[in-house]
Amino acid sequence: MALVESALKSSLLSLFNQMKQSEMSEENFAGNMAKIINDHIKTATVTVKEGIPVSTSGGAGATSGTGSGSLS
Repeated sequence: MALVESALKSSLLSLFNQMKQSEMSEENFAGNMAKIINDHIKTATVTVKEGIPVSTSGGAGATSGTGSGSLS
């Protein structure tokens, strides 16, 4: 799935509203913001360009692994 900017914006606005309504420390605010951004990035789907070698572990049904090569 492509990253949805409106979903990130909504999550950040929610955090900003929580911050305004409470005495959230800068440390907690930064941690919550980092989690929101990290979780958002993890929703992305990465399509491997044809011709880039990918190796997986765990047998023929493995769905994750590492690749090497250029995406350009």
